[in-house]
Amino acid sequence: MKKILIVLTNVSHYANTHDATGLWLGEATEFAEEMQKAGYAIDYVSPKGGFVPLDPRSMKYVDDSIMKFYETTDFKKRALANSLSPQDVNPDDYSAIYYTGGHGVMWDFPNNPELQKIALSIYNHSGYITSVCHGVAGLLNIKDGNDNYLISGKKITGFTTAEEIIAGKKSVVPFLNRPVAKSHGATFVKKRAYSTFAIQDGRLITGQNPFSARAVAAKLIQALN
Repeated sequence: MKKILIVLTNVSHYANTHDATGLWLGEATEFAEEMQKAGYAIDYVSPKGGFVPLDPRSMKYVDDSIMKFYETTDFKKRALANSLSPQDVNPDDYSAIYYTGGHGVMWDFPNNPELQKIALSIYNHSGYITSVCHGVAGLLNIKDGNDNYLISGKKITGFTTAEEIIAGKKSVVPFLNRPVAKSHGATFVKKRAYSTFAIQDGRLITGQNPFSARAVAAKLIQALN
């Protein structure tokens, strides 16, 4: 049974501001918990490796299961303190890659060639590319061997414009997910703001918002089995 690679951000603040952001904690812990319960080993990678900051706003939405996973020595050491660098990763070891969210990813996920290469390699070896919330930013610019966007012709979802407005960050983020996805040939599907929603199209599985991490995990587990 191959492992699952979870991608985390290194960005600690919104660009040109002093406002803190980072990983949305539950999007990592809830997905990882479900995958581990299903018997899959987990590794954590970030664009720069090493320290992964937490979005302080995400701590307002923790529950007992999120806190329990957050406080494990394994998560604190391998995810938050010492995440892998892309060069440490052998794509052949993984059945799937999962891009977490938090607003920070809008700056360090979309144009990272090392992560794109890893994701495409996993995909080309019959693996899955998955994401939740803002993590879809990591999928938007991946191109296949023919220089076509991987999401072209696919149904995907992610954090919506309405959800950005509600979060008060529409004017701060460098782009909005839906317009970019559409311009790259994808069909962007959405449900009511902040309701649980995940969608699978082939070997792409995406979730809309922070409340969709377990739904993404469930679809991935079903697909892998």
